[in-house]
Amino acid sequence: MTSSATAVWDIFELALDGPSEGNPFLEVELAAVFSQGSRTVRVPGFYDGEGRYIVRFMPDAEGEWRYETSSSAQALSGKTGSVSATAPRAGVHGPVRVANQFHFAHADGTPFLSFGTTCYAWTHQPLSEQEKTLSTLAKARFNKLRMGVFPKDYPYNVNEPLHDVYQRKADGSFDFDRPNPESFRHFENQVKALGDMGIQADIIMLHPYDRWGYSGMSEAQDYRYFAYLVARLGAYHNVWWSLANEYDFLLNTKPMEQWDRFFSIIQENDPYDHLRSIHNGDPEANYDHTKPWVTHSCIQNWDVKRTGEWRAAYGKPVVNDEPEYEGNIIQVWGNISAQELVHRFWITTMRGGYAGHGETFSHPEDLIWWAKGGELRGEAWKRIGFLRQVMEEDAKNGFEPIDPKTRYPWNRVSGARDGDTTIIYFGEHQPVIWASGLPKEDGDYQVDLIDTWNMTIEPAKVVPAPANHPTRHGAVVAPTRPDSAFAVELPGRPYLAIRVRGAR
Repeated sequence: MTSSATAVWDIFELALDGPSEGNPFLEVELAAVFSQGSRTVRVPGFYDGEGRYIVRFMPDAEGEWRYETSSSAQALSGKTGSVSATAPRAGVHGPVRVANQFHFAHADGTPFLSFGTTCYAWTHQPLSEQEKTLSTLAKARFNKLRMGVFPKDYPYNVNEPLHDVYQRKADGSFDFDRPNPESFRHFENQVKALGDMGIQADIIMLHPYDRWGYSGMSEAQDYRYFAYLVARLGAYHNVWWSLANEYDFLLNTKPMEQWDRFFSIIQENDPYDHLRSIHNGDPEANYDHTKPWVTHSCIQNWDVKRTGEWRAAYGKPVVNDEPEYEGNIIQVWGNISAQELVHRFWITTMRGGYAGHGETFSHPEDLIWWAKGGELRGEAWKRIGFLRQVMEEDAKNGFEPIDPKTRYPWNRVSGARDGDTTIIYFGEHQPVIWASGLPKEDGDYQVDLIDTWNMTIEPAKVVPAPANHPTRHGAVVAPTRPDSAFAVELPGRPYLAIRVRGAR
């Protein structure tokens, strides 16, 4: 029996020598059962090439864990040992879970507000470009990154990848029964690098933009790929599973029941129950996110005012990962202004959802953030970081929309509350005074004016609330008592927000 130690939510890795003849990827099964008291956790292992087999375990509770392996290969079966799980490292809060139905939190209860970006093929670029990506992420304030396992063949992204994801046969064609461990090792090292920066790796497992044949693997090969990927990466605390980017563009070769089975394979092989989603291409072709194996709805849709509609339809967190991109390329989804993207982030957030960033500025060498990472050239990312700062200051249970049924005026402006904090975002609207949604009771409040573009916060001017002038059948009727304890005077320009919270 061997013993070791690792921190909670870090990785204990058990490496074993075993058979290398034949095709161990197909012919050898390996797993280990970890136990603590009466609790047991079954962890699948995987073949890492050259006769090396690995089981990775992420303990989620302090204390001693004992393990024993089982395998179809005698040399790998019956190995026993223990690992002592110590307190988590500083800054490590554990995997992200769904909390309070529409929101997220880490395993230790720390709220997680998703502010993500997209770099589809960054791990397939030259190492120097990958270093630039990590350096850029270190200064930006994104906490989630969408990234593909496979390289991508698409305009602005036509270079050959750093590694083949599968090994090649003697004739140069791919052998989709033999993963390339070198490629997977590199990918998981970059996942770890993200985790060390506090960034979730939203791993896109399949996509349709392919000239190598990865998207055309057989059904059995797909199933083995999903199981292998989950066994390799499941023990990383910062992993999310995204079954596909634009899955509906693959429905001609992978029918709906196959996607359902993919979800099942993840659940069967992931003892840590990481978040699971799937991403649509056609804005009206959302997967049925009410299915129990989906943890949150992943959306691609420019119309962010529908966030409340998706919350109501699916009853789960809404992450609109593609509300279009800041940039200037010819594709219509990749040429909105920075101000418009920031505007869509604020609307999504104030309506109880989460949005994703992307940047698509034309470059003579096609060094575009959304495709390859590297360097950010736009302006939205700074303001999105500011929004994250504003929201995290008061996040407790998750910001809930003031009126999820989008009744007037909340079908035009957007507001949300968490605890004693209310934030109202006006977007393109420019009122000179505002009272709706503010506290109804007198009290000691801190009231701030937020300029979402200039990234400033200053005390707001509080004034008496005006009387209401409700309408009836289009006619203004007699004013009634104010519906709030006070109002806020505004400077009459767009893209402002007000924040009201109990005195600090």
